Amino acid sequence: MSRVHDMGGRFGDGPVKPEPQDAPVFAEEWHARALAITLACGALGQWNIDTSRHARERLAPLDYTRFSYYEKWLAGLASLLVEKQVLSAEDLAGAAAAAGDGTGAEGVAPHPLAARALKAADVAAALAKGGPADRPSAIAPSFAPGDAVRCRRPGGNRLVEGGHTRLPTYAVGATGHILWLHGSHVLPDSAAHGLGEAPEPLYAVVFPADALWSHTEHPGDEVVLDLWQSYLEPV
Repeated sequence: MSRVHDMGGRFGDGPVKPEPQDAPVFAEEWHARALAITLACGALGQWNIDTSRHARERLAPLDYTRFSYYEKWLAGLASLLVEKQVLSAEDLAGAAAAAGDGTGAEGVAPHPLAARALKAADVAAALAKGGPADRPSAIAPSFAPGDAVRCRRPGGNRLVEGGHTRLPTYAVGATGHILWLHGSHVLPDSAAHGLGEAPEPLYAVVFPADALWSHTEHPGDEVVLDLWQSYLEPV
């Protein structure tokens, strides 16, 4: 069973409406702040990008459908901060606001992660560095460009029930061919749950649109998905 976020190609949600090319990067000022605080909290090193994605996926279905994009980010972040014991629910509610700023001022001990706080002067370098996920792996590639492959059925995370995966439901059981081998990368299904990086080969796989959906507006279109080796099987 997929979560509410796994909605790619689902019928009945209305058309996708791209924003104009001249649209501002952030529609509201607080959107930029939401992105900034999410990146700053990620720099504390208490979770990885896959853990963060899974936190947003785990939002209650009612919240997920009614929240805007950056509201989902903030809600997922709040969950992580409490789950990883970086802050308490009382902290997020502002109950501890009168006790000081957590930096050691006013007799309050600094937060254990204070030394890892992302300083303004370090932001540009941190963004330029990014978070590369390519890793060496003992798992040899099983496929080469041009090989026909099928996305495994059933889909879902095979390590954790209901866990994070990057195999979308609409591709489960679909047949395509290998376009490119990206090398070996961290497996999200493992990394999102603290089970280790488990790197394995990652491929760009091309699917005809009519292999994914029964009624396609343009049957000649193709969809390219980046998929890990354990998501695939030979045809």
